[in-house]
Amino acid sequence: MHLTQLNRECLLHLFSFLDKDGRMTLSLTCRQLREVFLDPRLWTLLHFSSPCQLRRDNFVLGPSLRCLSICWFSSRVQQVCNIEDWLKTSFQKDICSKHEKLVSTFLTHVCLMCPNLLSLTLSGCAHITDQDVISVLQCCKRLRRLHLENCVRITDCCLQGVGAHGDSLQEVKVDFCRNITQAGLQSCKVMRPAVRLSAERSADMIPDIQPEERPPLRKSLQKLLQFS
Repeated sequence: MHLTQLNRECLLHLFSFLDKDGRMTLSLTCRQLREVFLDPRLWTLLHFSSPCQLRRDNFVLGPSLRCLSICWFSSRVQQVCNIEDWLKTSFQKDICSKHEKLVSTFLTHVCLMCPNLLSLTLSGCAHITDQDVISVLQCCKRLRRLHLENCVRITDCCLQGVGAHGDSLQEVKVDFCRNITQAGLQSCKVMRPAVRLSAERSADMIPDIQPEERPPLRKSLQKLLQFS
């Protein structure tokens, strides 16, 4: 029996064992297999190991998507992307400019095309903002699990969005997000007491502070001497 003689359900099952590149390669062999590749039922789960993979045309976004994860475990995250913007050199800014909008743009497409998303994991996505996550919460009303890890631009505003729009949320993690505070976590717990909320190390890390926000050293010394 030739592969194309199998029915649609069997072909979908066979495609499910392939990674994104394998599915794409097989879909280029004939029209029938291309139609299987484009079937939304094949794309209930998407995992990306770096934002650069979002540029590839080897996946399909659609209403069948239930679980999405974008995890970037790279030295570049620590050495470049996680650095405060005002501390970056021109070279570092140039590196970031090549990919800083990738995940945000992709999440915009998710908001438009994947209303049934149940789980979202973003790890090492240093350039996503509070508004990116809030937009997903507003558009994907069935979202149950939100896991953010090492996303340095995420602040307490994101937790406020969880309180305002996370009606279906059951679990929220904000691990190693240094701009999350203890006050923000407490406020979220009050607004969403039923949500399992965890924040490994987040509220204990040193948050970003703009240079102009730092109190002048002279005034600090004066206060210290005044009360000593």
